[in-house]
Amino acid sequence: MLDQGTAPPATGGKQLPPLQSTGFGARLMRRKPVERLVAEGGQGEGGSLRRSLGMWQLTMISIGATLGTGIFVVLGEAVPDAGPAVVISFVLAGITALFSALSYAELAGTIPVSGSSYSYAYATLGEIIAWVCGWCLILEYGVSVAAVAVGWGQYLNELLEGTIGVTIPAALANPPGADGGIFNLPALLVVLLCMAFLIGGAKESARANTIMVGVKIVALLLFCAVAFMGIRAGNYAPFMPLGLGGVSAAGATLFFSYIGFDAASTAGEEAKNPKKDLPKAIMLSLLIVTVLYVLVAAVAVGAMPWGDFEGSEAALAGIMKDVTGQSFWAVLLAAGAVIAIASVVLTVLYGQTRILFAMSRDGLVPKAFAKVNRKGVPMANTVIVSLFCGVLAAAVPLGQLADATSIGTLFAFALVNIAVIVLRFTRPDMHRSFQVPLSGVRIPIGSAKIPLGLIFPVLGFAMCLYMMASLDIVTWQVFGGWMLVGLLIYFFYGMRRSRLAVDGAAGAVLTKEPVAAGAGTGTGAKPAAKSVAKAGAKPAAKPAPKAEAKPASKAEAKPGSRAQAKPAAKAGGTAARKAAGKSRPKRQKKARGKKK
Repeated sequence: MLDQGTAPPATGGKQLPPLQSTGFGARLMRRKPVERLVAEGGQGEGGSLRRSLGMWQLTMISIGATLGTGIFVVLGEAVPDAGPAVVISFVLAGITALFSALSYAELAGTIPVSGSSYSYAYATLGEIIAWVCGWCLILEYGVSVAAVAVGWGQYLNELLEGTIGVTIPAALANPPGADGGIFNLPALLVVLLCMAFLIGGAKESARANTIMVGVKIVALLLFCAVAFMGIRAGNYAPFMPLGLGGVSAAGATLFFSYIGFDAASTAGEEAKNPKKDLPKAIMLSLLIVTVLYVLVAAVAVGAMPWGDFEGSEAALAGIMKDVTGQSFWAVLLAAGAVIAIASVVLTVLYGQTRILFAMSRDGLVPKAFAKVNRKGVPMANTVIVSLFCGVLAAAVPLGQLADATSIGTLFAFALVNIAVIVLRFTRPDMHRSFQVPLSGVRIPIGSAKIPLGLIFPVLGFAMCLYMMASLDIVTWQVFGGWMLVGLLIYFFYGMRRSRLAVDGAAGAVLTKEPVAAGAGTGTGAKPAAKSVAKAGAKPAAKPAPKAEAKPASKAEAKPGSRAQAKPAAKAGGTAARKAAGKSRPKRQKKARGKKK
């Protein structure tokens, strides 16, 4: 039986009434059982999501959300800190992301639902922590969609200028308040374009994303092939000009290029085989992205002296132009950047809608976000989120709010690492399709044996805290303001409308009624009477004398037999009379057979 907020059975086989602990703290820390989370998977208001995504499509979703504009511009920020050793910085950042990715993979295989880290926190850390995590994800996904879409107009202008010689006016192509920008029309258009794909369905959106991811991977491989011809061995010396400190500083900057590998976990309720495919997709996407990053960085610093990267926002395009002496390759790379941004917007927007879908189903946000149409698409959710993100990108200066997405993401990563540890101790026997490495090796500590593999979630949590501490004070202030708004919404809306709160209140009311004899479930007499009436018998009917003296025949034992249909007919059921009519010929046939 799925736990719906009721207290566990007491000793002696008696069940305590639901929600014995109704204090303020208990309500904040109520947890949603894993079994209930999984059982409700895909169920929305008026319909359900469709399972149509395979492992490769899930992998492309994570790559699409991760491999974006970062690699096209991030080298200009990281190479001046690390020099040619930026290759090592990419590896360090990838290893840091790996610790959290392992935790995501274990929980995605254990709790394959759409809520990602929000649902994982709900099952392990309590409702208030889950809400905070979900609110961070809204910041990570929703605001980052707008932040990424803002840059689309600039790359689109580069592509248009290099192909047809026409550009969009600065007032309509730049962010509000930047370089004469008033309304960023391309940002709104790319969000609306992605919304159209999402409305078409998850399978259709995944197909479009796979094509876009393929294009941007080809663009990066093409860069490596062209720039390889310009590599000079002298550009790699000195390899580590600023020492290990510079390498680690660059690694902290590059870590944010890996954010997005968790996007596949938001598709848990639309995956064909989530328990097996989600862990594979998360790990495979991180591996592919890391290899691409290291390859691009190694070729880039070999083709251009590391000191020339200072202040370069389009280092890759500049390298291709210098190596070939033609602007064609730079235009081609700009086309790849346009596709890359559109892919990021599509996958991140998808993840945002699925997280809100899970939160709405739990009652923490309005029901409109959980409504599903006949095609298995949360239509209202998709339209609301897309319009909000599009207008935010086009008309609102994001400023420090965009930078706060980093701290929100790191906070969610930290909670996932904690959730793995908590679930290992609270549900050690639960089946896990994927476990962090070394989980089978146990170290005796006192009377307990601790899995050695838990060192990875601990390291992941520590690295997330380190990255958060490296962010500036203004980012922390913006993040604090965002959290304050989220807590106010929770206390005034979500806390009272939570499904666990509603179900628990209903259970508490039922316990005030007299308990039906022999029920043993803690439910009231009224629901018991209803269930008995549905079964077609009077609750207080006296047993027939013949039934006590004579064993029931096979015909009488059947649910549609005359013996059961008789009291049901008295109770006023047309269905019962039909059942009695259907069972009569069988009984007569059997009687004639006995007579012969």
